[in-house]
Amino acid sequence: MFYGERSLNMSVIILLFLFTVSLIGVIKSADIFVDRIVDIGRALGISQIILGVTVAAAGTSLPEFGSALISVLTGNPDLGVGVVIGSNIWNIAGIIGISAILSCAVTTNRDEIRRDGLFGLLSILILTFFMLMGPVGPLTGVVLLALYGVYLWVLIKKQRGYYTSHLMDHGEVDAKTIISAILGFTGLVVFCRILVYSAVGIAEIMNVPEMIIGLFALAIGTSLAELVVAVNSAMKRMCSLSLGTVLGSNIFNILIGIGVPSLFVRIPVEPLSLILDAPVLMGVTVAVMYFMWTDMELRRVEGVALVAFYLAYAVIRITLTR
Repeated sequence: MFYGERSLNMSVIILLFLFTVSLIGVIKSADIFVDRIVDIGRALGISQIILGVTVAAAGTSLPEFGSALISVLTGNPDLGVGVVIGSNIWNIAGIIGISAILSCAVTTNRDEIRRDGLFGLLSILILTFFMLMGPVGPLTGVVLLALYGVYLWVLIKKQRGYYTSHLMDHGEVDAKTIISAILGFTGLVVFCRILVYSAVGIAEIMNVPEMIIGLFALAIGTSLAELVVAVNSAMKRMCSLSLGTVLGSNIFNILIGIGVPSLFVRIPVEPLSLILDAPVLMGVTVAVMYFMWTDMELRRVEGVALVAFYLAYAVIRITLTR
């Protein structure tokens, strides 16, 4: 019995080590991959606008997307869905709340709320609608990806109102940049696989539902990039960037993070995700939009309320899952 417990404890320690190392690897690999892709795009003369609304906007969401995709494709769909929904709830309630607490006021403008806020809310509503119909499949994926295409078109059209010149001077793409991009992408895939493997292992040993691991451990872990960007932006009083980063990430997480995997496999819907997680995500998104719409600011007291709301949600979700 003693040796059995000792072996079990050692397995947990090893898995936690793998989880931590792979999480760092995922974030670093995503960072390298995005930087190199931007370099290649500039060298090829691709518009800064296109790079901004595609590569740069999606860059901080690559860890969540990679983890969700690998989870679904390797037979752990609950983990994948949990990463996406959990990350979005954490982004809105946790990251925006923390940014508001640190910076006293997160500011925005009505155009951002109308565009990013409404697209974020629309993506949640569409996903929830398809969840009500049963397992999420290819039809859902096509609709979600089409909506993301519309979102990109709106962003590009909006940007063209501010810039008259879109293309940069052409340059040469050196081999080092290409190799770095390939290594970054390879690292992202490999570390995401290890991350999912270790998360599943921890869930099995500790008898924790995969959805809970996805909703909290993986969701918060893979959102560290957004947290760093948002907090740094808030501390520098670049608050509009803080809000835009989070809203853009949430849109990408749902439309791409769920849309792409659902093209290949049917993703089952957990009842609690439908009656608790999705409504919570919808509610907290509407709340932030309301707070921001009234006076274009999210103050410290509202940030505290958002963080408190997230903690309450976490307690309720974990309690109901037991």
